[in-house]
Amino acid sequence: MMQKIQRFGGAMITPVLLFAFNGLILALSIAFQNESIVGGLAAEGTFWSDIWSVVESGGWTVFDHMELLFVIGLPIGLAKKAQGRAALAALTIYMIWNTFINAILQIWDFGVDISNVEEAIGVKEIGGIATLDTNLIGALLISGLAIYLHNRFYDTPLPEWLGVFSGTSFVVILGFLFTLPLAFLTAWIWPPIQNVIFQLQDVMASSGIAGVGMYVFLEKILIPTGLHHFIYQPFEFGPAAVEGGLLNYWFENLPEIAAFDGPLRVIFPQGGFFFQNASKIFFPVGIGAAFVVTSKPEKRKQTLALVIPTAATAMLTGITEPFEFTFLFLAPQLFAVHAVLTATFAMSIYALGVAGNIGGGFIGNITGFVLPLLSNHLDAILIYYAVGILFIGIYFLIFRWAILRFDIKTPGREETEEVHMYSKKDYKAKKANEKGDVTAEDNLSGVAKKAAGFLDGLGGADNITDINNCTTRLRISVEDPEQLENDEFFKQYGAHGVVRNGKAVQVIVGMDVPKVREEFESRVENNTNS
Repeated sequence: MMQKIQRFGGAMITPVLLFAFNGLILALSIAFQNESIVGGLAAEGTFWSDIWSVVESGGWTVFDHMELLFVIGLPIGLAKKAQGRAALAALTIYMIWNTFINAILQIWDFGVDISNVEEAIGVKEIGGIATLDTNLIGALLISGLAIYLHNRFYDTPLPEWLGVFSGTSFVVILGFLFTLPLAFLTAWIWPPIQNVIFQLQDVMASSGIAGVGMYVFLEKILIPTGLHHFIYQPFEFGPAAVEGGLLNYWFENLPEIAAFDGPLRVIFPQGGFFFQNASKIFFPVGIGAAFVVTSKPEKRKQTLALVIPTAATAMLTGITEPFEFTFLFLAPQLFAVHAVLTATFAMSIYALGVAGNIGGGFIGNITGFVLPLLSNHLDAILIYYAVGILFIGIYFLIFRWAILRFDIKTPGREETEEVHMYSKKDYKAKKANEKGDVTAEDNLSGVAKKAAGFLDGLGGADNITDINNCTTRLRISVEDPEQLENDEFFKQYGAHGVVRNGKAVQVIVGMDVPKVREEFESRVENNTNS
C-alpha cells in the first residue's frame, strides 16, 4: 500500500514541473508592470506595460487550467501502458463529468447558482464549462477513475462487430456510465464539503507560528518516504490554505501584497505555508562547511571539490537532495535534526513578519520574492536573509559537533575507498579501456547512458516490475533486490545516491529525471519484448 501511495505522489510531479517557469514569468511580468520598480515605463498604456501585460497573460495559462493539467498528467505517471491514450481518456471523462454537473445544477436546485461564474462562490469555469469548483480533489479523483478503467479494460477484447468501441473508446464509454451517478453525488455532497474546507482554511490562517512550524517539519521529515508531496501540494495547488491554492493566490494578489505598507504576515497570513523550501539557500552552506572542516587534511581538497559545486547547485536551483540523502544514509538522526532546524527557521522568519512565495533556490527567490516586493518590503527581505545567514552558523555548529562527536563518516572522513565485487560489465569496460576501444555505451547520449547504466544496475529489464519518478528521483520496483549493484555502480552513471527499501528502489538522478525515465522505460520495454 505504501508503495502505491508513493507512486501516486510521484505521478503528481509531472504537471507540477510546469509551474516553475510560468511562476517565474508571472513574477517578472508583474514586477515590470509596477511603477515603484521600473518607474514611468510601467505607466498604463505604454508599450512597455502592454507588452508585459501580454506576457503575463501567457504566464497564467497553467494556473488557470491547473485541474486539466493534473487530469492529463496523472495517467502519464500511473497508466501501465499507452499513457498517451490514457491521458486522452482521462481528459474526456473529466469533461463529461463536469458537463453532467453543469446540466444537473441548471435543472435541479442544489443551492448553487452557476449563472454568474465570476461572482458565485464555489463555482469555476473549466474548459468553458461552468461547474462546481472541486479543485484538485475532483481532478485527481476522476483522473484516478479513468486510470483504473484504462489499466483494467483498455485491452478487453470485444466482438469484431463492436471493434470500433474497443480500446480507448471502451474506457470512455465506461467512464461515461460511472460519471453520471458521480455527477449527481458531487452536486449533492460537494457544497457541504466545500463549507468544511472554508472553515479549515480559517483554522490554517489562524494557526500562527506553531502551525507553520508543524507544516514545514512534516513536509521535510517525510521526504525520505516520498509522502511529502501530500503535505505541500494540497497547500500550494489545492484548497488547504486558500481557495485555488497558495501559488495561484499569490500571483493573483501580488500587486496588492506588494503595495501594502504593513508586514507581509498581516496581509497574507497564509504565506507561512510557503516556507518548506525557504532554508534551501542557506543550509547547504552550513552543512557543506561542516563536511569540509571535519574532513581529513589529506582529503580536504577533494572534499572541497565535491562540496562547492554541490552547494552552489543547491543554492541556485534548490536541488538539495545530495546533502540531505548523504547524512540520511550515514546518520538518519541528523535528518531529523535537519527537519527541526528547517521548521525553526520557518517559524523564526514568520514570527518576524515575513510571508510569501520564497522559492527553493536563489533564482526563484530573487524573481518570485525579492523583485516584486523590493519597493515596499525591503525590511522583510533583509530579515529573511539575515536570519538565513544566522542559521548557516547554527547548521555548521550543530553538524560539526555531531560529526565529530559520533564519528560520522561524512565525505572526506572515510577510512578507505569502498570495497566491492566487480561485475562482468566492469570487467569488459576495464578491458575496453586498456585496449582503447570505443564501446557502444561510449556513443550514447548522457541521458541514454544513465538509463542504460541504471537498468544494468537494477538487474536488467526482467527484474523491473514498476517504473515511476518524482522531481529528482527515479522510483523503481524490482522483483529481486539481491540483483542490484552497489551504490558506487549507480554513481558512476551520474546518480547522486540510491534509497533502498526492500523491493522499492529510488535512484536520485536530478532534474533530468523525466528524460531518464522515458529512456529507461523504452529500454525496459524493448528488452522485455525482444
